Amino acid sequence: MGYKTNWFKGIFPALVTPFDAHDRVDEAAYRELIRFLLPHVNGVVPCGTTGEFSYMTLEEKKQAIEVCLDEVAGRVPVVAGTGTMSTRETLELTAWAKEAGATGALVVAPYFLKPNFNEVYDHFKAVDEVGLPLILYNIPQCAGTHFKWWTAEGMALDFDNVVGLKDSSGDIPFMEAMFEKVKGRIGIFCGHDEVVQAALAAGADGAILASANLIPDVWQKVYQATLAGDLATAQEWQQAVQKLVRIVVRCSSTQAVKEGLRMLGLRMSDSRHPIMPGGGFKREDYEELRLQLEALGKIPRRTVTYDLGSRQVETKVPATYYTPDTVAGWALKVGEGFAGPPFEELAHVDLLMGLKDGPVGKAIDRSTGQWGAERGLKIIRERPLTLLVPTVTLRTHKARRLFYDSAAEGINLALQAEVEAGFLPEAILDDLAIIVNAFVHPSASIAKRISFNNYKALRQAVRKAIEGRPTLEELLNEKVSARHPFRYAP
Repeated sequence: MGYKTNWFKGIFPALVTPFDAHDRVDEAAYRELIRFLLPHVNGVVPCGTTGEFSYMTLEEKKQAIEVCLDEVAGRVPVVAGTGTMSTRETLELTAWAKEAGATGALVVAPYFLKPNFNEVYDHFKAVDEVGLPLILYNIPQCAGTHFKWWTAEGMALDFDNVVGLKDSSGDIPFMEAMFEKVKGRIGIFCGHDEVVQAALAAGADGAILASANLIPDVWQKVYQATLAGDLATAQEWQQAVQKLVRIVVRCSSTQAVKEGLRMLGLRMSDSRHPIMPGGGFKREDYEELRLQLEALGKIPRRTVTYDLGSRQVETKVPATYYTPDTVAGWALKVGEGFAGPPFEELAHVDLLMGLKDGPVGKAIDRSTGQWGAERGLKIIRERPLTLLVPTVTLRTHKARRLFYDSAAEGINLALQAEVEAGFLPEAILDDLAIIVNAFVHPSASIAKRISFNNYKALRQAVRKAIEGRPTLEELLNEKVSARHPFRYAP
């Protein structure tokens, strides 16, 4: 029967796999990532789902596992992802990982052809005979096969080398059944980032997580607080990262994590195709992930100079690789933001920003002085001077209320947030003029969601305007995945 080890516990990041410009495993970047994570984790998992194992050749997986073992050098357990679509290849890679010195193997159920439960059982029985400590991996949203509790119980109790189960389904009743059937006999790990604290509090021994690449220290706090019985602190930290992990889990996790790591200053590639920048991880998801990392203090502040022509102003902002050291060209800056859900309450903002004595300020003076009121234009803020312009005609009292109250509320809150973040420093507010062209859907109803979405869209637009984004590099990199948010159909 299976057994419980003293090493399979705590926080294990499911390592992303960096690739170089020639689409080869980037050993230097991989080592840098592992060094970044080691102070905060209890183990590491190369070639798991987040590591894009399904897009890698057998030799590439061996290379990644070898590099990981060498860099870790015995400091923490290394659980190698050795699952594949076939029993034959899974046996080959698992046997190789045993000889290479892996602490254990994380093996997913065979995917694509969706074997039945007896076939899954027989597959794992063959892998168990390799003799490497074995962690059963349940991820039905990717594998297409959801362990039933009786299958998982049978494998845990019948096989000699099963030491754990990773459940990424997010199915709490399934995990509770595992606690009932095998808790204390094998280690039970959570693999779904959105329910980590609940799983730990219910009795899980640890977690293997995609988001632990980005916030390993936070997950360690959740784990340690739960161990200490301080559930209030553990719950506070889970809530603090809930939006971040929701983005990672639901928005093309491999690309989301990789772009997040670049925001933190690590060298990191994009995912391999068919995953594309701007695809499952959309540009609005990128902006929201950035804000969440900022809120956790993960993106360092850097001094940026605003060259206004007649004078220069220095400000400190949470800067990514897109943030220039000097921002010039204040006659006219253009930004755009898009945020949802839901569809009827989504926000789309086009922004013009510039000096008051430039084209933006003159446009505000001319429009408000001649025909602004009859076309629904309204000044909603004096510092910076901000003109709100409706994208569509506001035909009803409800539409006007949602636009001038709810959308305007979100836009004002966003401007204040960017003042506090440093992107709109106090020293330039009297010099700036802003035109916000905002969209509220004629069928919209949920006022608070309209406010939230316009808040998010406007923050995106301000930063894009100041940082000159999208850059030419972004546009070329993402041209294949460009989609109209309303009209696109494959």
